[in-house]
Amino acid sequence: MAKGMGLMALIVVLVLLNQTCNTNTTAVVHCRPSSCGSILNISYPFQLMSDPKNCGNQRYNLSCENNQTLVLHLYDGRYYVRQINYTNNTIRVVDPGIGLNANEYYSFIPHYSLDQTNFSLGDPYRTTFLVGMIFVKCEKPVNSRYHLNISACIEDGVYPNSKRYTYALFGYERAAVELGDLCQVEQISFISYSDRYYYDDLRNISCTDFHNELLRGFELSWYQSGLFQATKMILGTLFVIAFLIHKWNRRHLSMYDDVEEFLQSHNNLMLIRYSYSEIKKITKSFKEKLGEGGYGTVFKGTLRSGRLVAIKILGKSKANGQDFISEVATIGMIHHVNVVQLIGFCVEGSKRALVYEFMPNGSLNTYIFLSEVRTLLSYEQMFDIALGVARGIEYLHKGCDMQILHFDIKPHNILLDESFTPKVSDFGLAKLYPVNDSIVSLTAARGTLGYMAPELFYKNIGGVSYKADIYSFGMLLMEMAGRRKNVNAFAEHSSQIYFPTWVYDQLQNGNDVEILEDATEEEKKMGKKMIIVALWCIQMKPNDRPSMNKVVQMLERKVECLQMPSKPFLSSLDETIIGGGENSNQSNESSQSSQF
Repeated sequence: MAKGMGLMALIVVLVLLNQTCNTNTTAVVHCRPSSCGSILNISYPFQLMSDPKNCGNQRYNLSCENNQTLVLHLYDGRYYVRQINYTNNTIRVVDPGIGLNANEYYSFIPHYSLDQTNFSLGDPYRTTFLVGMIFVKCEKPVNSRYHLNISACIEDGVYPNSKRYTYALFGYERAAVELGDLCQVEQISFISYSDRYYYDDLRNISCTDFHNELLRGFELSWYQSGLFQATKMILGTLFVIAFLIHKWNRRHLSMYDDVEEFLQSHNNLMLIRYSYSEIKKITKSFKEKLGEGGYGTVFKGTLRSGRLVAIKILGKSKANGQDFISEVATIGMIHHVNVVQLIGFCVEGSKRALVYEFMPNGSLNTYIFLSEVRTLLSYEQMFDIALGVARGIEYLHKGCDMQILHFDIKPHNILLDESFTPKVSDFGLAKLYPVNDSIVSLTAARGTLGYMAPELFYKNIGGVSYKADIYSFGMLLMEMAGRRKNVNAFAEHSSQIYFPTWVYDQLQNGNDVEILEDATEEEKKMGKKMIIVALWCIQMKPNDRPSMNKVVQMLERKVECLQMPSKPFLSSLDETIIGGGENSNQSNESSQSSQF
């Protein structure tokens, strides 16, 4: 690795020296600074279109309208320039649809659409610390703290005879799942990053405050001009060199290289990148520990906005940082009420952290087993949690452009918010596959013993697919319904050691399965429904299991409408899968584990 990188460094230096010499043949003329309106000292690399050629870089041409307004022509739009900062190489611009000041006109909708897809390698500008802002019109009112209602802010006559409602949303991943069929996107733009507008309850923000924020515009940065042309000319050469070294030395790439390579190839992720010093401030030097698991330690933190977060400091990485990459790639661009939200991350050398929304009620594991439970949940609460988890998994399987297979559904990885709404978490083992792929390829079994589907061990049962998550959910659902672990070596009778087989026999013989004393008739029906659905999910052959969409439908039906499936098959081979009982978790989590 060191030799390869040394060779690359030498070649880069030689090429840079060569290109630097070549650029001397086209000398840059530095002219006297120009000005336009309130923007003074317009100098290299910028130049006005009226300036002499070679006074600046033509890629950074600006125009001056009526000697008052400095304009940047960007892609198909024209933006008013509010400020140029030559110290940090940034230019602040505002869409003309907003207006230069509140006295000019009070508009809220940008004229031009602009998002991360507009910017690519080699462009003169790039985006930093920006949040996507989406303007939508909806046929009906939307009651969500993530929707800023600007219908009342828009002057009469802007949308004549319109009965539609106009909202602004912040963050592309929110808009993708929050819009629904009754809303359509009107315009896309940027806003400079702010905790307030990204996380707070936007329903309480006034029209004036929001308009003032829009008037601030957003910042773009430009490349260091002295080396830009040389850099552009050697990009192709460097790419070939880097690719050859990468191929030759692939086995020796460190986890840092893989992680940075992933982040650079996914620079459209709408996540906040924190420095390690910021992570220390947020956690108050890792003062409050929430839990510890096989993938790292979780600490409680507070953002500047006052929002509570859970920060997972990843331990020694497995497979060149693939646990980090899997988690960021799978949930970094999605948002669903039953999937934990990833807010940001930190990568500095060997230090890696993931920043999530805080779940005050911890993991389901601490509520599910009667012998360990700290707060007894009613059957109705347990059923609502089960239904929420099913909907979260259904979204992962079918709600995205790629199907996301979790491969580690278990009580530890289901988190509960302040209202006990469940959130699927911990995507360290997750995999992305095309939606049309029915069978996926794995080089090794993955998951936690006791919840892993049998096809992960025995290929003759069937191929690995999203049905592996269905099996894990079934085992989870069975534990939730039974209020006990599925495998209990200390059961009073040997027939009760494997709970799914015992409970199946009880139902087939017409016996009630009462887990809670003094359960109401309605609670008994909920418990029975959960058990029947679980039995369908843990069928041995993948083809015999329902999809998660079907599981949701079954949970929403009356128990009288459900048919009993075949008996779960248990042989000496299967004892290997479910064996290990209470000690079967590979990740050695504590009961407080896993905020993630």
